[in-house]
Amino acid sequence: MSRIAYVNGRYLPHRQACVHIEDRGFQFADGVYEVIAVKGGGFVDETPHLARLHRSLGELRIAPPMSDAALKAVMRETVRRNRVVDGIIYIQITRGAAPRDFSFPPGARPSLIMTARTQRPLDPKIIERGVRVVTVPDIRWARPDIKSVALLPNALGKQHAREAGAYEAWQVDRDGNVTEGTSSNAWIVTAKDEIVTRQADHAILNGVTRLGVLKVAGDAGLKLVERPFSVDEAKAAREAFLTSTTNFVVPIVRIDDATVGEGKPGEVARRLRALYTSFALEGVAR
Repeated sequence: MSRIAYVNGRYLPHRQACVHIEDRGFQFADGVYEVIAVKGGGFVDETPHLARLHRSLGELRIAPPMSDAALKAVMRETVRRNRVVDGIIYIQITRGAAPRDFSFPPGARPSLIMTARTQRPLDPKIIERGVRVVTVPDIRWARPDIKSVALLPNALGKQHAREAGAYEAWQVDRDGNVTEGTSSNAWIVTAKDEIVTRQADHAILNGVTRLGVLKVAGDAGLKLVERPFSVDEAKAAREAFLTSTTNFVVPIVRIDDATVGEGKPGEVARRLRALYTSFALEGVAR
């Protein structure tokens, strides 16, 4: 079965789906997106994902292309037409197509596209063995808290990680502190059993999975601290892990060439993965 994409009111074969050449998402990265995990045909953390989508749109002053009720209906139809049971749905909204000009075009209609695809479950060996991350300078614009489609720095960091044989790249600010991964949030566990992740300011994207992990960790009575941490502190930490929509919680056992803790997935990361997985699957929206 060929994949189906939704583009501005039409469901089209994936290979025929297109937007205008002067769409501002293509010209200026003037748009936002969300990726939502699909489990058992339902949506994981749908409400916070849509809340973040609205926040991103508001920060860029892009009008929502339709009501939430209509958006949810299109999401479900896109998943249904692609027969996705376990996978992801990608939602992108741009300011729309207009003659190329840096200032916002009056009267432009936002463009909305959606795609959905099946995704294989994370290899259990990744959780059993843990992963390596490498550090790269954070060269993104000053508002990565907006989930915009301006992802070239992220792509460069991800490519660097791939070429280094690593799973992910952690981006580092000018003060030597970790901001986040190219497509994930960064965490460490200190010798004092504190679970540390950077506070949700303008330097990071406030991950939906990040928020879920904070909740389940708090409910479990674990010590949580939201603050910056340096690369050196991360390398000396008892544990490290990353979180993301598609991967949930993944233990980190090496940062650059330094071994983290005992060089194997730690107890806290394993526990949080189990807690968040149960939390996420219980809240799947149908």
